Amino acid sequence: MPSLEARIRKAVARHRSEMAELTKELVRSPTENPPGRNYRACADLLARRMRELGLQAKAEKIPATKSGLAKEVGAAKSEPRYWVRAAYGSGKRAIYFHGHYDVVPASRAGQFEPRERNGCIFGRGAGDMKGGLVAMMFAVRALADLKIELHGRVELVIVPDEETGGARGTAALVKNGRIGRDGISMLTAEPTSCVIWNASRGAISLRVTVKGKPAHVGLSFCGVNAFEKMLVAARALEKEKRRISRRRTRFRIAPEAARRSILLIGGRSEGGTNFNTVPAECSFTIDRRINPEENLRAERKRLMQIFGRLRRSGIELDAEIMQEGRCASVPETHAFARTVASAVRAVTGRAPVFEMCPGLLETRFYAACGVPALAYGPGLLSVAHGPNEFVSLREMEKCAATYALVAARMLGKE
Repeated sequence: MPSLEARIRKAVARHRSEMAELTKELVRSPTENPPGRNYRACADLLARRMRELGLQAKAEKIPATKSGLAKEVGAAKSEPRYWVRAAYGSGKRAIYFHGHYDVVPASRAGQFEPRERNGCIFGRGAGDMKGGLVAMMFAVRALADLKIELHGRVELVIVPDEETGGARGTAALVKNGRIGRDGISMLTAEPTSCVIWNASRGAISLRVTVKGKPAHVGLSFCGVNAFEKMLVAARALEKEKRRISRRRTRFRIAPEAARRSILLIGGRSEGGTNFNTVPAECSFTIDRRINPEENLRAERKRLMQIFGRLRRSGIELDAEIMQEGRCASVPETHAFARTVASAVRAVTGRAPVFEMCPGLLETRFYAACGVPALAYGPGLLSVAHGPNEFVSLREMEKCAATYALVAARMLGKE
């Protein structure tokens, strides 16, 4: 009798053309975030296609909740947010297949017109991560086709707002107790370039606004130059940057420079009204990316202490936290990590590699619920968000088979 992985791969392959067409259909849905467009239409499309695959699926409005932050990064507050949920199997234990349908804004015309070439689908969101969503959906379909008995259930969860921090997406769903319950593990289909991401950095994103006093250039001695004060603040943060950049994570990530802890100063800066006026206000952003070995609370306190010293020196400033996210990690020796690695090896024939994601992952929300969470998906991080984003149909099939095999091994009996 063929092995379980061989039967799963065959079941997935039967739907090859359907997977390609659904990926194109999802790329055509311009779910740009910010500001958060076409969410309802895409959620309804996903729910409808899941029902056509034999799943009981529903698109629902996400309950409103306050994030506790001064301002959500880039997120529009006008349109409601919708998520899609479907389950396969029954029982208390659940493995979550999690993904997001929002995409970063198009960087050139025509990115929402999908093109298929050389076994790949090109278009905005193809790799990050609509191809991954399709792989998860057809993984569940393969389980159903093969009538694999599960002692538990697969929860398929698809959300908005990942690209702007998840405050009105996954964070709100966790806060309202809608996801994470009974979870024994979680997989997300981020574009991992065919490696397993078992760790991710945390983040503190801030906007610092330095205040001055306006005056005509001819009477500049009567004003207070906010730009000059901002430079003083930036130099204090540069000193902090030199200090933390000496830290290195123990998790695997290449190249060597990527192991450093991160402080980005001035990703966005603005201020002043005219060349002949002393600027009354200048602002700049700080993006602090924290390695898993560091502590979010301690690093936030460190930044606030720097701002406190600057205020005591006579600089008037406000520091507005726009985003916070905790680190998340799963040891390579964890039972779930070993199961995923074994499934990858069985499907691809290659020994899998574990790495740390260089950015934030929604695995952090599940980790906060005590659910071990990993990322593994068909897209390439190197082309995600770029003008030539694509996903390989062959890798989508492999990922779909891997997801199905992981569910079967975690919840079933071979």
